[in-house]
Amino acid sequence: MNSNKEKKLSREQREELLSTLKARFGKNGSRHKGLEWAAVQAKLETNSDKLWSLHEMERTGGEPDVVGQDKKSGEFIFYDCSPESPKDRRSLC
Repeated sequence: MNSNKEKKLSREQREELLSTLKARFGKNGSRHKGLEWAAVQAKLETNSDKLWSLHEMERTGGEPDVVGQDKKSGEFIFYDCSPESPKDRRSLC
């Protein structure tokens, strides 16, 4: 199992990921009507574990994007919105 130290993104990785997510957010507005990128980014910047998870989704060929917000917790909901399962995450069965 990875230690927390290994789950830290460099500043460059973080900036690149946030830039990619922002571009996808802007391109696919129908997925998250009523949400603003600034609020999503502010929330992500305070949670390195979530950024790491999104980075791993992206790194393995996924296309994570915001699809909603939990009304009770305020947390943003991300799904992998790639057109098909990324090659390295397909079942061999």
